[in-house]
Amino acid sequence: MKITQERPSSVKYLIGIDEVGRGPLAGPVAVGAFMVPVDFDLSYFDGVRDSKKMPPHKREQYVKLAEEKKRDGVVKYAVSFVSSEQIDKKGISFAIKKALATSLKKLAVSADECLVLLDGGLKAPAQFKYQKTIIKGDDKERVISLASVVAKVTRDHRLMRLSKKYPGYEFHINKGYGTKQHRDHLEEHGPCPIHRMTFLRNFVLG
Repeated sequence: MKITQERPSSVKYLIGIDEVGRGPLAGPVAVGAFMVPVDFDLSYFDGVRDSKKMPPHKREQYVKLAEEKKRDGVVKYAVSFVSSEQIDKKGISFAIKKALATSLKKLAVSADECLVLLDGGLKAPAQFKYQKTIIKGDDKERVISLASVVAKVTRDHRLMRLSKKYPGYEFHINKGYGTKQHRDHLEEHGPCPIHRMTFLRNFVLG
């Protein structure tokens, strides 16, 4: 069942929300918000799905399509980050909530004119009275899939840049996730400034 068929008549825009980077040992968490007019034909992005289930080159292709529509003024999207430092201070749930609210604010649209569809356990701020949380929404609703893809690509690009600043961890490959390669680098070098220290409690660091 498509939630897009259940929207109130007053709603002018459909917004998809998803987070990326909840579990990595390093780097920021990101939340993407993707907005389309309610009459937008989402089949333009046919084949888009949960970003984790798509190869990198496919994700990049969909971002290019989204960028074209954004330049044309047809769609809007935003990605917001909260740093590893803030995650350590306030917790990952707080960080995701903050990034989510920031991305919605960047879209600069009235809350009353939006139906917000969110993946998993996410919730929009209370002023967005038309909202629906959908389990596995990033595979069920294209607008959530698009939010997932733009957040994933944007975060990956940031980790690629951070890999140049902190070359001992190969962030351009692992994107901050706790792969064996990443754990081996941690044991060798210890943590760097973008590691989430609260996530490293189970690791013996060099």
